[in-house]
Amino acid sequence: MARAFLVVMDSVGIGGAPDADRFYNGDLPDLGANTLAHIAQACAEGRAEDGRSGPLHLPNLERLGLGSAMRLASAVPFPGLTAEPEGLWGCAAEISPGKDTPSGHWELAGLPVPWNWHFFPDETPAFPADLSAFVAEAAGAPGILGDCHASGTDIIARYGAEHMKTGAPICYTSADSVFQIAAHEESFGLNRLLDLCQAVAPRLHAMKVGRVIARPFVGTPESGFTRTTNRRDFAITPPAKLLTNWVQDAGQKVHAIGKIGDIFTMSGIDTLKKGPDAELMQHLAEAVETAEEGSLTFANFVEFDSLYGHRRDISGYARALEWFDHEIGKILPRLRVGDILVLTADHGNDPSWPGTDHTREQVPVLVAAPGQTPGQAPGAGSLGARAFADVGVSVAQHLGVASSGPGRSFL
Repeated sequence: MARAFLVVMDSVGIGGAPDADRFYNGDLPDLGANTLAHIAQACAEGRAEDGRSGPLHLPNLERLGLGSAMRLASAVPFPGLTAEPEGLWGCAAEISPGKDTPSGHWELAGLPVPWNWHFFPDETPAFPADLSAFVAEAAGAPGILGDCHASGTDIIARYGAEHMKTGAPICYTSADSVFQIAAHEESFGLNRLLDLCQAVAPRLHAMKVGRVIARPFVGTPESGFTRTTNRRDFAITPPAKLLTNWVQDAGQKVHAIGKIGDIFTMSGIDTLKKGPDAELMQHLAEAVETAEEGSLTFANFVEFDSLYGHRRDISGYARALEWFDHEIGKILPRLRVGDILVLTADHGNDPSWPGTDHTREQVPVLVAAPGQTPGQAPGAGSLGARAFADVGVSVAQHLGVASSGPGRSFL
């Protein structure tokens, strides 16, 4: 029986979304945004030299067809990535009305989002007074701090000391459909923060706010504050069955790595491994060795997005891409005959673009399928321009399980 590994390179977009004019960073539409092409340009021009140097070097992704997928998706020019593909490659566009993490992942898993998310206005205060009062009461605090759009690192620097003094949670949002609560792991308590987020999540979900995010941090006003890896997302449960459920309902195992458990509220998931991306890569390598026949391993590597895209750090993003390419290159030869490994993304986050938000882009779809038999994916070739939902349906077909939804298999 076959196995499948679906790996999301969070925010690694390749430009060219047909509806990019409808999505904005501030007052600027996302037309022309292209995460990978603009990183490649910056590297070739010597503008990404912090911790790395020279042209963007992604030989393993290039052999799978990354450059070909980029040229299919967008006319934005970029240097390099010209090797003849050895994998199955294409690009995919999203139809869900958001450029956020749940929208991208749900649709990749076969379920486009059937509603419009609620977004908070970019003004201060950002939240309705009754919502702020509800959160403060749930926290047992005199009020909330923040109440605005903000960068997570900036807002804990601004309010961390006052939070430690008063116990008021720091609440903020972004251009995504999110309500984020930051609190000190020691003075406020990590478990208390998680309990608070869980308590207020149903009210936010009823408003169609996609996620309540716990953002714990440590440190002191004197030494500065640092966010920890104990973040947790409390997302709306998908309103219908999707890839993880299809596989689990067929009696086959689903293993989640990274944010997948949070994004899908553990729906259809048997096991979960979390940690920073370096640990997640180890978990993925272990899954390639140990995952059962018929199983799905679904992984998200978030640091492209969280550490470098939102912070508009081109060098850091390039370093992360080159690290990922090197590490995935170790895993590809260990795939078994009959396995399929699909590399894709959920949206863009162009680090050269104004603002700090995601960018509406198409994403690569790169497939490694060693030793496939007739009727399955060929060793190399173009998938063409696809829909996000095609990814989930294709993985389901590979695993021999029934699927639903609008996707069409490319296998």
